[in-house]
Amino acid sequence: MLAQTPLDRIDYGILDLLQKDGRLSNKELAAEVGLAPSSCLERVRRLRTAGHLRGYHADVAPTSLGIDLQALVFVELAGHTRRTWRTFTDEVGGADEVVALYNVAGRHDFVLHVAVRDTHHLREFALDRLTSREDVRRIETSLVFEHVRSPALPNFRRRAED
Repeated sequence: MLAQTPLDRIDYGILDLLQKDGRLSNKELAAEVGLAPSSCLERVRRLRTAGHLRGYHADVAPTSLGIDLQALVFVELAGHTRRTWRTFTDEVGGADEVVALYNVAGRHDFVLHVAVRDTHHLREFALDRLTSREDVRRIETSLVFEHVRSPALPNFRRRAED
C-alpha cells in the first residue's frame, strides 16, 4: 500500500529517471533534478519507504539463463471463489517458470507469462502445474516470438500537472 504522501515534480522526475536508468548515481540524479545530493538521497529514501519506488532490476538476456521460449498461457478456472483465486495465485504464481501473473477480466481468469527452456519444458509445465489442477477448467497457450518492453511506465500524473 502506498503512503498517502503527495508527490511533486521533483519526486516525479526522480521516479522517471530511475525507471530509465536504475544505475544512476545519487550525484547524477541530484544534478538532473536540480537538488543537492543530500536532499536527493533523502527524497529517494522517502519514495522507497512510501512504496513508490519498489526496487531496481537488471535486464538480463533470457538466453543467458537457458530460456529459449516464452509463452502467454490463458487460464480459465473451474470455480470463482476467493479461496480458489488465492490458492491459484499463490501456488502457480510462485513457479520458477512464471515471469508474470495477471488476474484479468473477460473469458479468461489469468494470463501467465512463462519462460521455459523449450517446447518440451512448456508442455511439462502445462501438464504438471496447470491442467493437473482441479481448479483449472482449460488453458490456451500462445508462443511469444518477440518481446519488446518499454524501459519505463508512462507517468500520467506528471503529465496532468504540466
